[in-house]
Amino acid sequence: MISSYWILFIAVALVSWGVSALMEQRFKKFSKVHIALTGREVAEKMLRDNGIYDVTVCSTKGHLTDHYDPRSKTVNLSDSVYNSNSVAAAAVAAHECGHALQHAHAYAPLQMRSALVPIVSFASQWVTWILLGGILMVETFPNLLLVGIILYAATTLFSFITLPVEINASVRAIQWLETAGITNRETTPMASTALRSAAYTYVVSALASLGTLIYYIMIYMGRRD
Repeated sequence: MISSYWILFIAVALVSWGVSALMEQRFKKFSKVHIALTGREVAEKMLRDNGIYDVTVCSTKGHLTDHYDPRSKTVNLSDSVYNSNSVAAAAVAAHECGHALQHAHAYAPLQMRSALVPIVSFASQWVTWILLGGILMVETFPNLLLVGIILYAATTLFSFITLPVEINASVRAIQWLETAGITNRETTPMASTALRSAAYTYVVSALASLGTLIYYIMIYMGRRD
């Protein structure tokens, strides 16, 4: 008989696959709708329009590897976004600049997430092994599992703090794209749909992390199926 955990795991995996496939499909679709500016030009204009001159727009290798690095103050755009003049590229570039705006304005959830990075980095390296050891020794040394649960809780908290950070960056992006005239009545909903699809992946990830955390807590409390 399949345990409740494996049912949850399979369900989350299927939903995650579906959400990722939907995101890829929409980005591919909106990558064929062209606008006047490339992703790099969109990013540079958004930063200038918001009075940010100490952030550099760079190109980075990979697919959907776009990110803002607050340490080096760089907006890093993947090759397909950096040089593309599509609605999808504009949406991604503006979204990453949204993080730069958050950084410049000391957006509280972003600061909280940044503060958690060292803890989450440490937890990510050790949590799997500690949880495994804790499950194997749950009857003889339960405190090891408790340590693993605390570390995993930190990564779960990080996932949930990430949600408002990503959603707010997308809201800033869409508002600016429309106000600046980069997108119009026809293309703004496309950009919004593309970013919303990306946000779904963070929601699924956070819920999956929460479900797994609850399962480990159940094991610690002696309630495993």
